[in-house]
Amino acid sequence: MMLPSLKPANILVMGEGPERGRVKIADMGFARLFNSPLKPLADLDPVVVTFWYRAPELLLGARHYTKAIDIWAIGCIFAELLTSEPIFHCRQEDIKTSNPFHHDQLDRIFSVMGFPADKDWEDIRKMPEYPTLQKDFRRTTYANSSLLKYMEKHKVKPDSKVFLLLQKLLTMDPTKRITSEQALQDPYFQEDPLPTSDVFAGCQIPYPKREFLNEDEPEE
Repeated sequence: MMLPSLKPANILVMGEGPERGRVKIADMGFARLFNSPLKPLADLDPVVVTFWYRAPELLLGARHYTKAIDIWAIGCIFAELLTSEPIFHCRQEDIKTSNPFHHDQLDRIFSVMGFPADKDWEDIRKMPEYPTLQKDFRRTTYANSSLLKYMEKHKVKPDSKVFLLLQKLLTMDPTKRITSEQALQDPYFQEDPLPTSDVFAGCQIPYPKREFLNEDEPEE
């Protein structure tokens, strides 16, 4: 299943109760069953993900895309957890348009990651919006940009397991992007703190209690 609406606002953490600390995904409106071999997802509007978390292949008009778009979104969220800011934020988070190409969002991605080299993403030339990309962007503009430099500014060491995993999640070429199965076997998850179903395990800060509101109740 693909969930092309992954973003922090759609990730919930359960409060007090039997599922305390369990992470759940909300908003399944865009969820789609994934079939292999690939089939065109013509039933979906080209714009299916909030811009900040949208994979580059979507921004370049790909209609035959895979679960790799979710991995990119997970990478964006992972980076946000590490830096406390959206890694690919641009002027507008979301726009109601059927045109997948978004100049500002691509500019932000390249400003962090650098412009993709042909050897790193050979199929980029097959993207529907590749001619527009060639017309609007210059590779040399982003010659000094890289994920390594960006994360170093946020005190993440380039030889750390956390950076190496992030690098695999945010790989430009979707065919080379790590899969969820591979990510779960990554060395990052083999070191302390080990993964747990309760994200608050070992945490001394109590989960803040919140009042549940019923939409059917009349306003005071």
